[in-house]
Amino acid sequence: QVQLVESGGGLVHAGGSLRVSCSASERTFSRSTMAWFRQAPGKEREFVAAAYWSGGTTNYAVYADSVKGRFTISRDNAKNTMLLQMDSLRPEDTAVYYCAADPLGSYYYPQYQYWGQGTQVTVSS
Repeated sequence: QVQLVESGGGLVHAGGSLRVSCSASERTFSRSTMAWFRQAPGKEREFVAAAYWSGGTTNYAVYADSVKGRFTISRDNAKNTMLLQMDSLRPEDTAVYYCAADPLGSYYYPQYQYWGQGTQVTVSS
């Protein structure tokens, strides 16, 4: 069964760091392109970061302008886990963060075949 499970969200002060994880079934993790999206209350789900992996290496990683230089996407192949390291967090980063796998079109749009249930990240000012 395809499954994505996020964890690691929480409450942090502005300027702090958090790392969220996305645990995937082996079948899901074999997908080459995986991504992170987020959704704040009253807003549409927006792209955060995506990465394409092939042969155990990251062929490319792309980030939304709003998080570039502060967030890092990576994955731990041994644990079938995708990670999002978030540094220098800002109150505007507050949202539910979702991982996704297997885009149906462009990686940028929230049209993926598989989604996790989301994890809340709250950044206080």
